[in-house]
Amino acid sequence: MHTSTQSEQDWCQEFVAIATAAAEDDGAHDINHLHRVWKTAQRLLTDYPRADRLVVQAACYLHDLVNLPKNHPDRAQASRLAAEKACTALRAVGFYPDKLPLVAHAIEAHSFSAAISPVTIEAQIVQDADRLDALGAVGLARLFYTAGRMGSALAHPADVLARDRTLDDRAYALDHIEVKLATLPATMQTEAGRRLGEERLAWLIAFRQTFVEEWGEG
Repeated sequence: MHTSTQSEQDWCQEFVAIATAAAEDDGAHDINHLHRVWKTAQRLLTDYPRADRLVVQAACYLHDLVNLPKNHPDRAQASRLAAEKACTALRAVGFYPDKLPLVAHAIEAHSFSAAISPVTIEAQIVQDADRLDALGAVGLARLFYTAGRMGSALAHPADVLARDRTLDDRAYALDHIEVKLATLPATMQTEAGRRLGEERLAWLIAFRQTFVEEWGEG
């Protein structure tokens, strides 16, 4: 049982241990993803000193305890299941009972598929930090990694930008930029999140233009 003298670093080790024990073979949602989400969250926390850092840290590391593939029929339930699993694991290591509902909500609301509005500043920061990891260079690498696991093609052979077809990011990886990633900056809950999101999206759009030029069409 831990006490109030437990440091942030001590708790981080607990969170990493829980996440590592539940880890699956998914390079887009591995421990490095969790480290990046927490690192980004710390940037956002500088604007919100009233937010509970420990709640944010716990949710950053435990939000993917249940991680279903993007094409799984129960994908929208994954964050709720992850929240339940996280609370069970946190109780087992003596985490503060009064913080558990805040951690659970932050985990539930982080998911794009679940479509749950984050009502606490902690949940807003976690959601922004997780979504920011889908943008920029690392986000691009995660996009193609996930598309490969799903068996998607890189891009449509003759109409890359979907001028005369319906976008389909399950069939064509590059479509995911327009289908989802381009929408993320507008969904950010924090001003810093929106700013970072717009910067990273601009990089993705520039990459897509270069890709189209090299790919050729027709």
